[in-house]
Amino acid sequence: MKRNLAEFTKNVFDLTIVGGGIYGACVAWEASLRGLSVALVEKEDFGGATSANSLKIIHGGLRYLQNADFKRMRESIRERTTLMRIAPPLIHPLPILLPTYGHGIKGKEALSIALTINDLISFDRNDLQDRQKHIPRGRVISKQECQKLVPGIATENLTGAAIFHDAQVYNSERLTLAFVRSAADAGATVANYVKVTGFLQTEDKIQGVQVEDTIAGNKFEIRSKAVINTSGPWLNRVLGLLPSPPPEQAFAKAMNLVLRRPLFDTYAVGLNSSSDSDPDAIVKKGSRMLFVAPWRGRSMVGTAYNICDRDPDNWNVTEAEIADLLAQINQAYLPAKLTREDVAFVHGGLLPQSGISQSQEPIFAKHYKIEDYTQAGYQGLFSVTGVKYTTARDVAQKVIDRLFGFWGQTAPPSKSATTPLYGGDISDTGSFLQQAIDEKPSDVDPETIKTLVYNYGCAYTDMLSYGEGDTTQIIKAQVCYAVREEMARKLSDVIFRRTELGSAGSPGAATTQLCAKVMAKELDWSQSQIDRELKLNLTPHQSFV
Repeated sequence: MKRNLAEFTKNVFDLTIVGGGIYGACVAWEASLRGLSVALVEKEDFGGATSANSLKIIHGGLRYLQNADFKRMRESIRERTTLMRIAPPLIHPLPILLPTYGHGIKGKEALSIALTINDLISFDRNDLQDRQKHIPRGRVISKQECQKLVPGIATENLTGAAIFHDAQVYNSERLTLAFVRSAADAGATVANYVKVTGFLQTEDKIQGVQVEDTIAGNKFEIRSKAVINTSGPWLNRVLGLLPSPPPEQAFAKAMNLVLRRPLFDTYAVGLNSSSDSDPDAIVKKGSRMLFVAPWRGRSMVGTAYNICDRDPDNWNVTEAEIADLLAQINQAYLPAKLTREDVAFVHGGLLPQSGISQSQEPIFAKHYKIEDYTQAGYQGLFSVTGVKYTTARDVAQKVIDRLFGFWGQTAPPSKSATTPLYGGDISDTGSFLQQAIDEKPSDVDPETIKTLVYNYGCAYTDMLSYGEGDTTQIIKAQVCYAVREEMARKLSDVIFRRTELGSAGSPGAATTQLCAKVMAKELDWSQSQIDRELKLNLTPHQSFV
């Protein structure tokens, strides 16, 4: 995957995609698989904003039972299976434990019925050759077993727990990148650090975009038959480049914390915090669920939601918001006793907002939107507003179906649900991993091989070819591979999104400086640029603490 901006000016594309988060990446992959010529541009780095800042859970939609929304459950279950099929090294089943209290909506009896319904609706969830991806049936356990698995859990009215499985992304940044890389391998022309500055328009037809390379400062045009805006929180800003912009979409903050220590080793545990419930729920629960999920030897806790009154480039997570989430976790699980020092990393993202609750908390949009601006006088311009990482591929399939319909053509069948992503051509994850460990270089430990397989899949040997050896050599190989093969252009690209070095906490000064030194050699950086990269390698919405 090479960053060759000259390719953007050679032809008229079928489609230009603005925004390289998970939705733009999926649309690019879907369109490329169906034979369309695609240009994808991202103003920063691929998957660097909200797509990176999630709880890493691929939801099967059990929570939709409270709204009796079986359609969304089926979509989520199907897409959970699809993602484990096409990206097996990156996505793995995750057991989840929900303590049950009393005999009402939070009781063991109600949850037992919910799990039974969930199993029936997800009857085909294990339609996968890879048995490591199979999802067991849900079950309920006794009060005593719950206390054993979650020591110190609040015992007043405790009756047991419900256990079910969803899936977890080992590295969501590399999953987004896998979609981008797969699209590029299928013929798409892609580039990061290319900012859209305007639209090309003839009468009422949108015919492409004006862009600027934010690294070199060059400006050029990308011509295409259609433009799809998948810029997430920058949706309004991109549409604001039109002569008469449509009404704006509101966005609100979502935040998760990565803890230095794991609270629970095996299960993601749902904890009831004191908060208002979903206003559309059939049954009012009186509290909001927080999750503590084990992730890469640590715990991720969330999600907290807050109003955002700033533009998407200048907002931040505040210390008060961090303190409030820690207090909620401590109140819900007394043994946690979390302090500010327990927080290793802060994740923050912006999600579409549909309103504000009576308690002045944001109400998030529940459904994706595909907007066609033909009636507004912008024929050939579309926008996609997503609400879930899990269903991005499914939404992309619908978007491309609609695009072919807009052109008056019959859409070719979609193949994205069965075609492995870059690095994902693995039929048995467990056997592949064991073979990789058996064949590892003598000076590389098995745990390192596991992390490489989980990040790169079957392409891990391609990466290792850039420099096998001890830990330092492997880091150098990852950096070289990221620059030469994965379009890394800034230190933050490598630290946060091409490797797992910094996405769960600080990698330390020595590792950061090593990465900067290798990148400097690869990209011919001056000492002043090295210093600048070391100073600015964090984004405003992710921070080591």
